[in-house]
Amino acid sequence: MKNIDFLKNKIIAHRGIYDNKKIPENSLGSFKDALKEGYTIELDVHITKDNQIVVFHDHNLKRMTNVDNEVEKVNYTDIKDLKLLNTNYKIPLLKDVLSLVNKKVPIIIELKVKDIKSVGTLEKTLADMLDNYDGEFAVKSFNPFSVRWFKKYRNSYVRGLLVSNRNKTIKDKILHNMYLLNICSPDFISCSYKMFDNKKINKLKKNHVILAWTIKDTKDFIKYKKCFDNLICENKEVLKWKN
Repeated sequence: MKNIDFLKNKIIAHRGIYDNKKIPENSLGSFKDALKEGYTIELDVHITKDNQIVVFHDHNLKRMTNVDNEVEKVNYTDIKDLKLLNTNYKIPLLKDVLSLVNKKVPIIIELKVKDIKSVGTLEKTLADMLDNYDGEFAVKSFNPFSVRWFKKYRNSYVRGLLVSNRNKTIKDKILHNMYLLNICSPDFISCSYKMFDNKKINKLKKNHVILAWTIKDTKDFIKYKKCFDNLICENKEVLKWKN
């Protein structure tokens, strides 16, 4: 039986602890600060054209590096020297983050997978890496087919489905509203804190760990702490709270 208690035991630092001025999100600096506080680390991963797993949130590089290109369309050698938000930090490889964390705290890895056709390469490459990592970790995605890949090929992994209350498009409704929950059988659900009174979420609480994102201030932390099993917290605000 899987042990998923680590998802509930410590505050979860969203993309590490950062301020996006001196220490950017998803940087080695943000993860070092999260390690100092003993927080669980949540991060995002993409796969580059040459099959390198990088820790980066957006599909496009522009917001963080001012280069207008998609992560999946470039080789790592083309972006490895790009600076994050004009700091000295660069886009890290996941393997370097794993070496940094070195089992000290749990890691929650969000796979950024756009559609069904994209499923497979990132998942397989990530699994090959995590098979050799002894620390506590979980994988999650908004894409239920990505989560299903782990159900089929790495069922022992703790896996989660991200959901939200977005309904702008048909794709939103399918990928964000739990219509395909049964095909991936997640161990936990990661949802927007605004779904605290969602009937489906409250029903799932009986058999699933429910994590909520993204808490940005003390007021919301206090308000929603009792509504979920744990909270994913953002930025320097997370330093104010203790486990």
